[in-house]
Amino acid sequence: MIGDILLILAGLILLTGLLGVIPAMGKHLEKFAKWLGSFQGIIGIIALIYGIWTFSISLSSIMLIIAGIMLAAGILQSLPAIGDELKRLAKTLGSFQTIIGIIAIVVGMMGLL
Repeated sequence: MIGDILLILAGLILLTGLLGVIPAMGKHLEKFAKWLGSFQGIIGIIALIYGIWTFSISLSSIMLIIAGIMLAAGILQSLPAIGDELKRLAKTLGSFQTIIGIIAIVVGMMGLL
């Protein structure tokens, strides 16, 4: 349940620029996602740690790890041992940000049902 909520929050942050086009609720969702964006690094670190801690070969755990890496890239690249590799991985994943955000929200909502 916690992982599903983290996936939804991470998905909202990843889709911040696109939420405004949703009819009726888009402006409110975008405003909420922008506010969440100020906690992007913290949510990313928590999602990454939770995804690794509860790791199983499930879409939820894998998405938590991927979304966590994307959101926490700025913090994690300051670590000297993994900085450059993580920077390249986050840049590669960044080109799929919209797709990863949509999948994260869908997987999170399916997990809550």
